[in-house]
Amino acid sequence: MTTLGSDSPTVRSALAAVFAEIRAAYGPHARRATELPDGGHDPTFLDRTAPLLEFLWSRYFRVRLLGVENVPDQGPAMLVGNHSGGIPYDGALLLHGIHRDHPKHRRIRPLVANFAFRAGWMANVVARIGGVPASRENAIPLLASGQLVAVFPEGLRGVGKLYRERYRMARFGRGGFVRLAAEARVPLIPVAIVGAEEIHPVIGKITRLAEPLGLPYIPITPTFPWLGPLGLLPVPSKWTIQIGAPIAPPDPGDKAGLIHVAESVRGAIDTMIADLLVQRRSILFG
Repeated sequence: MTTLGSDSPTVRSALAAVFAEIRAAYGPHARRATELPDGGHDPTFLDRTAPLLEFLWSRYFRVRLLGVENVPDQGPAMLVGNHSGGIPYDGALLLHGIHRDHPKHRRIRPLVANFAFRAGWMANVVARIGGVPASRENAIPLLASGQLVAVFPEGLRGVGKLYRERYRMARFGRGGFVRLAAEARVPLIPVAIVGAEEIHPVIGKITRLAEPLGLPYIPITPTFPWLGPLGLLPVPSKWTIQIGAPIAPPDPGDKAGLIHVAESVRGAIDTMIADLLVQRRSILFG
């Protein structure tokens, strides 16, 4: 058994790192990480928060990762996943899982909805872990430098789906993620996440009180707000994340090709979700 040194990160130190970034956004000397170089990305932040993410990965949600070999050992690619859960744990755990299990421990830069950077309590944490506002201007340089970029084309419609709509993928909009991949000439890698749909069963939404918190809405679940802060605890469902085979981008000028590839990516994710749901015996035990 390896004995960890006193300076090795723990769940407590990981929580301290998260709270430090939240506090940094407030007060007379408030600092926004997004104003720092590289959008505030701190490559050590994922390492410092790894014990917390590992607890969620291996003990709470007990995530099974399939198809990690489809993520290239080097060079750029765009991972495209379904989005869900009311609170997007799925993005954070996808980052952790790839860094954890990929032979080259690759890091992912997720494209994140702009609202996350308007809320001081989450902006620094999202930026430190590598998130950038979802835009062409941010995505193209990352891909050009050989990085992995993650997108969730369902966006807020995905995380805000009501429980009765679980695993029904929202439309991918106008396929902007395919245009990005086509311009950068990088493969699209479909990612299916099963289990996250059940962690916060959304049965309704509050929008009027959400704006002061920098949120698009406040989810109403069977436990929140009725149980107060305890109601925010996610259901410990068992997850599976499956990474599919890469799909080549179309020619940037081929409008029909852009639509076809967008539907191909969506179809690949949908098929993986359906297969995983057929294999699943239980929400809690997989």
